Amino acid sequence: RVGSATSLSSAVINTRLQELVKLFKERTEKVKEKLIDPDVTSDDESPVASPAPAPVPAPGGELEGDKPSGDEHYCEMLCCTFKYRPWLYHLKSYKFPSSIDPLTNLMYVLWLFFVVMAWNWNCWLIPVRWAFPYQTPANIHYWLLVDYLCDLIYLLDILVFQTRLQFVHGGDIITDKKAMKENYLRSQRFKMDVLCLLPLDFLYFKVGVNPLLRFPRCLKYMAFFEFNSRLEAILTKAYIYRVIRTTAYLLYSLHVNSCLYYWASAYEGLGSTTWVYDGEGNSYIRCYYWAVKTLITIGGLPDPKTLFEIVFQLLNYFTGVFAFSVMIGQMRDVVGAATAGQTYYRSCMDSTIKYMNFYKIPRTVQNRVKTWYEYTWHSQGMLDESELLVQLPDKMRLDIAIDVNYNIVSKVALFQGCDRQMIFDMLKRLRSVVYLPNDYVCKKGEIGREMYIIQAGQVQVLGGPDGKSVLVTLKAGSVFGEISLLAAGGGNRRTANVVAHGFANLFILEKKDLNEILVHYPESQKLLRKKAKKMLKSNNQPKDEKGGPGDPLIIPPKPDTPKLFKAALAATSRMGGKGPLGRLRWRLKELKAMQE
Repeated sequence: RVGSATSLSSAVINTRLQELVKLFKERTEKVKEKLIDPDVTSDDESPVASPAPAPVPAPGGELEGDKPSGDEHYCEMLCCTFKYRPWLYHLKSYKFPSSIDPLTNLMYVLWLFFVVMAWNWNCWLIPVRWAFPYQTPANIHYWLLVDYLCDLIYLLDILVFQTRLQFVHGGDIITDKKAMKENYLRSQRFKMDVLCLLPLDFLYFKVGVNPLLRFPRCLKYMAFFEFNSRLEAILTKAYIYRVIRTTAYLLYSLHVNSCLYYWASAYEGLGSTTWVYDGEGNSYIRCYYWAVKTLITIGGLPDPKTLFEIVFQLLNYFTGVFAFSVMIGQMRDVVGAATAGQTYYRSCMDSTIKYMNFYKIPRTVQNRVKTWYEYTWHSQGMLDESELLVQLPDKMRLDIAIDVNYNIVSKVALFQGCDRQMIFDMLKRLRSVVYLPNDYVCKKGEIGREMYIIQAGQVQVLGGPDGKSVLVTLKAGSVFGEISLLAAGGGNRRTANVVAHGFANLFILEKKDLNEILVHYPESQKLLRKKAKKMLKSNNQPKDEKGGPGDPLIIPPKPDTPKLFKAALAATSRMGGKGPLGRLRWRLKELKAMQE
């Protein structure tokens, strides 16, 4: 009994400690967010409620809140037990969205995938069931089951998804249910969706189950093209999907031609002539082989005998030449678009090599230029990031710059406390530069006109008597040269050499760009100049305090006059300046004038 009471009290204490730890963690996160972003409102405006008192044990020795109900579910992980809700509860509580964004909603793309699968079933299987004897009374119910499942997907697409798609009208995104439904009913998409669901299946009772009566189901091609557009927008390598899709076009054209060939053979009679299919082997594979040889115009086919066979073969040849040329042209465009960046890179590199050879640039310099091209291209996929961003509007360029650079720039001590909009404007002026191993980022004695932010890689600060000793190694996220941006008189001189240790990708902010920005932010300009003077003073102060050898003075500095002696001299001047103190006061004035 004593052991159970002890375990019960320890459970209460653990529960209370977990609540306190959770509150302290929330408080820490809010304070951290306050330090990072000063614009966040204070925590004092919304005080945190104190933790609730611990539950009192019931007479039975068990906490009332710890009694598991029959509907609750628990899972054990390591030494802890977590309460979770069953999947059926999540399914019941799920609420279908009232409006769907067709451009960004991944759930809609997934639904389009099922619609396209149903559309492909109809496009590929209707010709096969019509031409080949694969649909028999023994398996007809399986074919009809899948057919009506595809019809159900078509119907759900019309009733549930298409009537909830957002659209843009007059620059506004419309999310009203009635407006979205009316927009779909007036569209060409709705007319084609209704046409593809024509209930021609009722004719089965009169003419039998003829697959050609389901041909209108193939008219839902607009969903296929929409799926292609949405899928290419979310894929990182969309050209792979384009190659697969173009190949599928070619395979489908061969598929239809093989079905037509079997139908023509059955019309003429299987094995009646040497041109038709003889009925041996797998019918679909043999006819598909014949379609490949015909459409690609390989040759080696038996000559047609009858007029019907001659006309059919001529139409096949004409169609094959046209379709094959279209497929080759489309495949060339797809591959060309996929390798456009690589082609541009090779063109730039070849032009640069030709230029260097013309002017007989040393081989070592040429090798470094080639290395820069290769590393820059493989590290960031382009030679100049600004060429990509220049096509975007100003607001989108700012959003990208904030995501990429704001966390680094906001930590620079020089810019802390400045206007946030000024920092945003500054982010758009940053320029990315790649340095090769042992490249000098800046040299000692040169005028500093830019600030550097290390995005990737490392740089080393060199100094010492020989100028080659490594004083410090700066890594990604470090900043140097920021004082040079606000130094007066043409900029301060660099005090050390900075060398790239390996490949280094740096962001550069030039002084003229910052001056153009500060024109619109006078308060931030005053604050930055004040900080720059303070940082320069702190950098120069240790050299003066150490008492290092300085320039010798012709007249040594006069020690300060004691305060009591100053008071006596002042009293002498008020009394007329006579006596020894008066003469001494006159002598001190002469010495002071001589020292000046």
